[in-house]
Amino acid sequence: MPKVGPSRDMSSVPRLTPRSKKRFICFDLEGPLSPQDNAYELMKLFPRGDAIFEALSRYDDLLALEGRPGYEPGDTLALIVPFLVYHGLTEADIIKLADRAGLTPGAKGLVSRLGSEGWQVFCISTSYHQYAYRIAERVGIPGERVACTSLELDRFREILCQEDLRLLPEIEEYIVAPPGEAELKRRLDRFYWEELPATKLGSVVAEVKPRGGSRKVTALSEFGRAYGLSWADWVVVGDSITDFKMLEAVEGAGGLAIAFNANEYALPYATLGLASTSLEDLWPVLEAWEAGGRSGAQGITIEKEAKGGNGDRNHFHWLSGADWHKAVAAHKRLRRLVREEAARLG
Repeated sequence: MPKVGPSRDMSSVPRLTPRSKKRFICFDLEGPLSPQDNAYELMKLFPRGDAIFEALSRYDDLLALEGRPGYEPGDTLALIVPFLVYHGLTEADIIKLADRAGLTPGAKGLVSRLGSEGWQVFCISTSYHQYAYRIAERVGIPGERVACTSLELDRFREILCQEDLRLLPEIEEYIVAPPGEAELKRRLDRFYWEELPATKLGSVVAEVKPRGGSRKVTALSEFGRAYGLSWADWVVVGDSITDFKMLEAVEGAGGLAIAFNANEYALPYATLGLASTSLEDLWPVLEAWEAGGRSGAQGITIEKEAKGGNGDRNHFHWLSGADWHKAVAAHKRLRRLVREEAARLG
């Protein structure tokens, strides 16, 4: 199994010229590379799992927005672990989902083209490692350039007994039929931050550190240090609340932060946006970035924005210093078209 995170073998790091430093790009996985939300699909493998996940996904948004200390966007992947164990799901189930998951149109083609042009392609994903490595492999990103969420689900199932799972039946019933959002949040706060930590189940859940929010920023920083890059050298592509801190860091440094079929949690932090049914529409902007840096990317983006999109393709918006709200309608429509059910999630 490839290591989670970047390689530390500095002897293999190439010498970089100023031009080659413009050939580093990092994709989020769910959205830009695959339309499927793997945790959502995993939860749907047991009865009412979809409803539970939708409620916990909203709870995740609320915790992230309120700025709960130590909580990161995407920590839903830790919140659902008790239910995965309780319903007997396995790591093999995650791998099966990855094998049959669709790829975002144009993702494999764009990654292939980038590689042939000398780009170094990375992926930082909140997804579990069993899923992230398999999808990355399918689009052509090597495992040593993937950072994701480690999950030892099979070990958890081995060390926990039914008594350790005694809290699950009651909280599951509450989640699927809560009296309201405010009441649901209060009940889940008590479950996750008071009741669960006092159990053995809580101790294994605490081991899971989803790669979202500031943990994505840390992973990108580690990749950058290995190759001698600054924040301004990166192109990053994201679409949701788990990506906004990474987008913000790169945009703030003068790099290129791209929101692809993004929601309102990501758009305000991006340099530019693309709403499209094909990721390959990014290629001209990436060419312009390599040749002319940020000003080159800005020029072609504004040119394409003025022309307007072509049906479901090429809806570009320059967002840096502009009103991001103008892009919302196109992104919402194309996000729903490409990601289908997963588009409802934050």
